[in-house]
Amino acid sequence: MTQETRIAHTGKPRVLIIGGGFGGIELAKALRHTEVQVVLVDRENYHTFQPLLYQVATAGVEADSIIHPFRKIYKGQENFYFRLAEVESIDTGNRMVETTIGLIEYDYLVLATGATSNFFGDKVMEEKAISMKSLDDALILRNTMLQNFEKALQVADEEQKNSLMDYVIVGGGPTGVELAGALSELRKHVFPNDYKELNFRDMDIHLIQSGPHLLKGMSGEASREALRFLEDFGVKVWLNRRVKSYDGYTVSLDTGETLVTRTLIWAAGVAGAPVRGIRPESILPGSRLLVDRYNRVSGYENVFAIGDLAAMVTEENPQGHPMLAQAAIQQGRLLGRNIGHLLAGTPLEPFTYNDKGSMATVGRNRAVADLKLGKKEIKTQGFMAWLIWMFIHLVSVIGFRNKLVVTMNWLWSYFTYDTGNRFIVGQKQENTPVEDTISEKAVV
Repeated sequence: MTQETRIAHTGKPRVLIIGGGFGGIELAKALRHTEVQVVLVDRENYHTFQPLLYQVATAGVEADSIIHPFRKIYKGQENFYFRLAEVESIDTGNRMVETTIGLIEYDYLVLATGATSNFFGDKVMEEKAISMKSLDDALILRNTMLQNFEKALQVADEEQKNSLMDYVIVGGGPTGVELAGALSELRKHVFPNDYKELNFRDMDIHLIQSGPHLLKGMSGEASREALRFLEDFGVKVWLNRRVKSYDGYTVSLDTGETLVTRTLIWAAGVAGAPVRGIRPESILPGSRLLVDRYNRVSGYENVFAIGDLAAMVTEENPQGHPMLAQAAIQQGRLLGRNIGHLLAGTPLEPFTYNDKGSMATVGRNRAVADLKLGKKEIKTQGFMAWLIWMFIHLVSVIGFRNKLVVTMNWLWSYFTYDTGNRFIVGQKQENTPVEDTISEKAVV
């Protein structure tokens, strides 16, 4: 039998948090002055600022400038403990969580495992496509992109060369739009200087969206302007299309059209990432957990879920709250107060989502923003939206050093039209080609 992992018992109720995303770190902060023992478990020892993953992938910022160690975040928080592990299952009857380092007891369990890419059961797509959910994903995309250009220099066949240079992005939400815009700027300002022998007029960037509008959930003005910006940048936007299949080379659409690429980026859908051991009745379609107005998982008294994993179904939000950082942050903060209420025996506060709006950047000086200040709505596009986007993301990055590095990266890129992080580090995702593009050693 798996032994209990070594965590000092302080005699205080233990709040076990699974996952160090936006919701998890805010909850741990909110419990700073509560008479509990806070234990955070995550498969990484750092928090990732996911909104800037696409900039790591496109060499805009350094990888280590968007991550911050958990132990540094909570330096000085005496009731905080961290364990590097993956959770394997939950035993709610015995209040135990089985992890790769042993069993961990809890008094209150909080699931903040976030979301994972949803490939809707397509195993081949899952194997061949590149997601954008983690730092590893971002580095895989950057490595793949740069290595494919190196390989394109050795290929004579035009179709094979184009397959290495073209990109297909599936999903017209913020991640897809921002990736398409960043790639178009690299195509115009950076890649032609790095790879002078390649003709980047042949590099196609395709953005495929299943619905009639980009940026679903944002205003019509934001959607239309994002589309206009992308088309101005030369991105080929395919609306009302769905990807049926991808074999690592050919992308087949539901309309019968096909595209050829060695790099398909999946930004189309997400699903919750629940942990084994939660009763099936509490798991909704999309693998999110049904929670009440206090973020308690349905059927449990001391198990909670926050952030992307939690589906708080109400009349106002029949699908649950949007899977955005703001929802996770607000739920984490409120749950911290409510755990204090539980300990004190006072009434819990129901969650009310304060929608602050949404933003997406499309490229230099171009972004769209739907902001909400109280009851006032502000919709702006272009340069002003771009400045707002940059400011909000910069102040949200954790750590003074990270803020400084990101600022310097952005300033350097803005004034030089250059990105200085074009390194091939580690391994790229290997998509098995339809045919070998280099049958013999090239003569240079």
